[in-house]
Amino acid sequence: MDNIHIGTCSWKYDSWEGLVYRSAKPDNYLREYAQKYNSVEIDQWFWSLFGENQVVLPKSGVVTEYKGSVPADFKFVIKVPNSLTLTHYYKKVKTDPLSKNPHFLSPDLFRRFLDSIGPLLPQVGALSFQFEYLNKQKMGSQTEFLDHLGAFAQAIESPVPICVETRNPYYLNTRYFDFLQAADMGHTFCHGYYMPDITETYETFSSQLQGTTIIRLLGRDRKGIEKTTGKQWGRVVDPQDAEIPGISRMIRKMVDQSGMDVYLNVNNHYEGSAPVTIEKFHDLLQL
Repeated sequence: MDNIHIGTCSWKYDSWEGLVYRSAKPDNYLREYAQKYNSVEIDQWFWSLFGENQVVLPKSGVVTEYKGSVPADFKFVIKVPNSLTLTHYYKKVKTDPLSKNPHFLSPDLFRRFLDSIGPLLPQVGALSFQFEYLNKQKMGSQTEFLDHLGAFAQAIESPVPICVETRNPYYLNTRYFDFLQAADMGHTFCHGYYMPDITETYETFSSQLQGTTIIRLLGRDRKGIEKTTGKQWGRVVDPQDAEIPGISRMIRKMVDQSGMDVYLNVNNHYEGSAPVTIEKFHDLLQL
């Protein structure tokens, strides 16, 4: 089905040999990956803020390589640089004072980012704005957050859909989804990081959802599953068979009842092996 795009969060994992790759170290990981899946999340460009006014954007050679590695109907979900979504610089020491990030939701930086990924834009299904948990020191209120996001939305034009991922559970309310609808933005459903059950969130606010959405299955215990797997991602170690059918039904409703475009991005940390998890979704969704 054209409206459902399922892929992984990143793709360079040697332990996917036999599941995705013919060998542990393919010459071109993405080219082999794209023979099996029709979508992937690019996470690497999120890490872009490396000190005062030091912002690193995608390099043209890498963008060209990625474009040349996939077929024309392949779709990318790209996490925009954290230089756009961090309100303050990361602290080197916890006791350091907060220092504001001058690039936070900068329309100019967003335009520069779009220019840097220009060759890929025809194959970008969505851009995801991932915001960290915003305490009162970083963001005084949801009103302040939406004011910033609203000003940004009015100042930019995006050639591809934008989805918003918040790590503040209490931001997920009628006001937030009304805002997204008015701004023509989508929501990124985040599984994990103390966020509420994504199927319950969907059922509560389904009437306010439209267009494009992203579902990120990140898992609830990142350190625990890394310890169990030893960062070898070839098998499921924490089955989520009780909730996967509900997420599949949610995706079906989004597509069949609302005509939405859905990007499901699965992380190894969800069950232990993203490729094995994806097979479960393929079976349930009959893809």
